[in-house]
Amino acid sequence: MAEFDEEAVRSDVEAVFGHRSKHEGPEKYQVNDKSSIKHVVGVISGKGGVGKSLVTGILATELTRKGHKVGILDADITGPSIPKMFGLSGQHVLGQDDKIVPAESKGGVKIISTNLILQNENDPVLWRGPMLMGALKQFYEDTLWGDIDYLLVDMPPGTGDVALTVFQSLPIEGVVIVSSPQDLVQVIVGKAVKMAAMMDVPVLGVVENMSYMECPDCGKRLEPFGPSHLDEIVGEFNVRDLGRIPIDPRVAAACDAGTFESELPSGLIPDAVETVEG
Repeated sequence: MAEFDEEAVRSDVEAVFGHRSKHEGPEKYQVNDKSSIKHVVGVISGKGGVGKSLVTGILATELTRKGHKVGILDADITGPSIPKMFGLSGQHVLGQDDKIVPAESKGGVKIISTNLILQNENDPVLWRGPMLMGALKQFYEDTLWGDIDYLLVDMPPGTGDVALTVFQSLPIEGVVIVSSPQDLVQVIVGKAVKMAAMMDVPVLGVVENMSYMECPDCGKRLEPFGPSHLDEIVGEFNVRDLGRIPIDPRVAAACDAGTFESELPSGLIPDAVETVEG
């Protein structure tokens, strides 16, 4: 098992931030010659706790079920949750020559995440911004992805350093924004939409998570977080409605148990999946 190369990260950081002219544009990351990635799609949110990783997992699982080769780059470097969802908790990526061999789920999704390189997945990631940028660069350039149809980038919440680097340095074709029904989220979604516009990255649409739940006794639709604001968001920001995800304790339990792929119900957000396919 290969250790995460912290010195290489520092070297990358120095190359990116220490020796480049202030007049040069952001560095564009390039995959290695043993990898081919057809499409790169980001999954973003303006705040944490809205289910961005869940949406990433749904898209990856459904695209894989349709026969596509899928990878996930977990760019939420200080708060990764993708490995546990996909049954990879406690596992580590391997090294091959000077490259990283990504972990692979039972369903065939290739995954790179900080939780797969830490000695203990419960250890905190106490890295400042430049270190995070170096890790992101290694995750994209030095991972042996092989042939990938769709690389999904699970981005950290907000509009900070990592999100900015993903927009500027990765060949992002579009982003899916994740929201929830709370009133404040409409403002937060606006920030994400405007950031994407400033970076010239198309917004593919918005998925609303935790939209409702069905009463197990009567089947009535309940809205524990208040009424949906998705229609208002779609109208105000001129973006596509990509679907609403209900609160389902079974899905939450599957995420915790690492059985997400096998137990995920089909057809939760078909419009989002079809939109990512293009």
